[in-house]
Amino acid sequence: MLNITDFLMYIGVALMLGLFIAGAYMFRTKTSRSFAATLALLPALVCVVIIMVNGSIGAGVAVAGTFSLVRFRSAPGTAKEITAVFLAMAVGLICGMGCFVYAVIFTMVICLAMIVLKLTGFGDRGSGKELHITVPEDLDYEGAFDEVFAKYTTESELLSVRTADMGSIFRMKYMVTLKPGASEKEFIDKLRVRNGNLPITVCIPTPADSSAQL
Repeated sequence: MLNITDFLMYIGVALMLGLFIAGAYMFRTKTSRSFAATLALLPALVCVVIIMVNGSIGAGVAVAGTFSLVRFRSAPGTAKEITAVFLAMAVGLICGMGCFVYAVIFTMVICLAMIVLKLTGFGDRGSGKELHITVPEDLDYEGAFDEVFAKYTTESELLSVRTADMGSIFRMKYMVTLKPGASEKEFIDKLRVRNGNLPITVCIPTPADSSAQL
């Protein structure tokens, strides 16, 4: 078992790396204060758990079960949030094993990769928007909007089609990229003519990997 001085040192290193992870995650990304605080504190929490169960198989199994329970009781987040949580847990695990050099190197490499990917716009679809169109069941939706898409978009892709209200309507999801200078209102108005003025939703991706509905 560690003495008090070493114990505090383990926690201190984990806290500093947690703050660094939280700062890298918040770089050009909107997030809640509670999630940022969670990322900052999680490595220290995991570090303490690893220290306490060191050498105890039974305690390790119990902790694994507890983490699984917390995971399934938690609301699912975005892929980026889940990745950040796993990063914080991995750093806490490495700190708990006393491998501080490896923990620092691992944190710096992954956080630097996160920042570089954000700066380069890796995986960004540019001005792409998610378009949801509701159509009546008697409308042949295949090709019904091709003319409008050709006039107002540079790219359009049908992602999914599903029924709703006991099959009385279809809800279609597209990913579209408007042409430069194209009016979004005119685009939606043309779609409304084709779908019988049923609901149309445009979801605009935000830096937080969420969407705002218009």
